[in-house]
Amino acid sequence: MELLYSLCVGVMTFSGVFLCLRGRTFPVVMGLMMLGYAVNLFLFSTGRLSLDGAAILGKSETYADPLPQALVLTAIVIGFAMTAFAVILSMRARADLGNDFVDGKEPPGRPKQSVSRWSSKQ
Repeated sequence: MELLYSLCVGVMTFSGVFLCLRGRTFPVVMGLMMLGYAVNLFLFSTGRLSLDGAAILGKSETYADPLPQALVLTAIVIGFAMTAFAVILSMRARADLGNDFVDGKEPPGRPKQSVSRWSSKQ
């Protein structure tokens, strides 16, 4: 079970880093989300993977550690706020710059696309 868990965390981390290195803003936001999920899984695994751990003292011989659960809950809230900020920032950059590239410039050799809100007949 530990091998599968660590493999999932590794694949999510690799995918998140790969998407963060893309040139457009949507894959970067998706990569940040994937990295956030990978960190959440990693934090959750620090409390030791046990199937029969009790959350209440005196109910079982082994106990679940509440600290990683609290850290993951906090990381979920912070990750949601960071994702919302990144989406709003990318929408604003798209509206101001006319494209959705991270650096604001289209690579050479690509045809220019107009991103006007108004049609040409108005």
